[in-house]
Amino acid sequence: MTHSPNPADPDPAQTPGLEPGGGVAPGDTPPGESSATPGTTQHQPELPSERTNKIVYGLVIATTVVGALFFLGYALGLVG
Repeated sequence: MTHSPNPADPDPAQTPGLEPGGGVAPGDTPPGESSATPGTTQHQPELPSERTNKIVYGLVIATTVVGALFFLGYALGLVG
């Protein structure tokens, strides 16, 4: 990570484009803040593979279909 010699938060007295009260004109981009650019602090986990996603979706759909069939069988008096 590189550090610049300038302070992270801009000095409002030396920031161009600020209106009285510290706001910016419509359409202008406000100055950045140090808290807005720290990057990620922790390693982001890898996403599961496409194959794993398909297996999980298949299991969820199969479980839903089996549950719906049991409900339908119960409603028709075939189960229980």
